[in-house]
Formats: sequence, structure tokens, C-alpha cells
Amino acid sequence: MLLIERLLSIHLGIYALRKFKATTDSKHDKPISPNLLDREFKVSRPDQVYAGDITYIHTQEGWLYLAVVIDLYSRQVVGWSMAEHMRAKLVNDALLMALWKRKPVKGLLWHSDRGSQYASDSHRALIKEFGIRQSMSRKGNCWDNAVSESFFHTLKTELINHETYQTRSAAKQAVFEYIEVFYNRERLHSANGYVSPVDYELQQIAA
Repeated sequence: MLLIERLLSIHLGIYALRKFKATTDSKHDKPISPNLLDREFKVSRPDQVYAGDITYIHTQEGWLYLAVVIDLYSRQVVGWSMAEHMRAKLVNDALLMALWKRKPVKGLLWHSDRGSQYASDSHRALIKEFGIRQSMSRKGNCWDNAVSESFFHTLKTELINHETYQTRSAAKQAVFEYIEVFYNRERLHSANGYVSPVDYELQQIAA
């Protein structure tokens, strides 16, 4: 069965519980940015507001960590990075991918939780270099970053929790295909009037 057909067929399936791994370390002495987003998830144009977060994927080799950057306009995953660590480089690489791919103008609003990766010196230097405004969720409030949380829930419900990955490489390939082949281009999204993120952006350009 093709990947897209399989993902569609398990969209409403029951998934198994997996091991839990914390990804947010908010107990640090780094500066915390204010919550500028304030749950305003409806955005009027592309590359105006990005949101991101980190999740984990269990493999037989150990944990694989995934950082994503989501454009709130279309809910497209415009940047992502995977590694066997949760250092700041993981989130830096995901944001850099989005910046190189989309080339947003200065003033972009970038929202995340208060994790040490997003508060790190290297991450703050990166967003300063590109003229980005940083926003952070309130402490322990997952609803402030609901779009990122929703994407990870969808990813795990539709893909991760149905598989046992022998290697990190196998998990990386599966996640890559899910994001770039299925989610961005094929999966219907309620926030977009039930069209895919890519198609939604194309429709708005043509309008």
C-alpha cells in the first residue's frame, strides 16, 4: 500500500501507548521572552508568524528528537530537524531551514515554549541576526502553543504510534515522508477549509 493510502487508512485508528520522554526544560536561568502571540493562531498572510516545538520518537537504537517550524497561516511545516540529541542546534537547524526556504521579511514572530533550547544564547543570536521577534508560552501552559502540540499529536496518531523503528535512520525516513509527501501536500486540514497546507497557499496566491 502506498504511504499516503496507508496514512489515510489509519487516520482514525487506535494507537498504542508509548514511552514518555520530557522535551521541555524550563528550569534554567536564561531570559524568557513575553507571550507576544497570546493564542492568536489565525494569521492573515504567509511568513508572518511561525510556531515550533520539539518531540521525541522511540527507536530500538534510542530516542530520536524532532524539532519543527510551522507557518500559522497555512499550518505548513516549513522547517524541521532531527537528531539524537536535544541541544540548541536541533531547534536552530529547524528554524534555519524555514528561513532559507521561505525567506520571511524582518519582523517575523517566532513562538515556542520556554525550553532551554529556545532560550539559549545561540538561538537568541540567530533570531537577532534575522530580525525575528521571539514569543514564548507561559510556564506549563501547552495551550499557548496549541498548533505545534496539535501537529505532534497528529504525527504520532497517524504514523509514529503504529510503527516500531529499528533504527533512527528508518524513523527519520518515515518522518520525512510524512511531513514532505503527506502532511504538507496531501493531508486535509480543517483550519484551511479542508485542503492541504500547500494547496491552501496556492489557492490564496491565485485568488
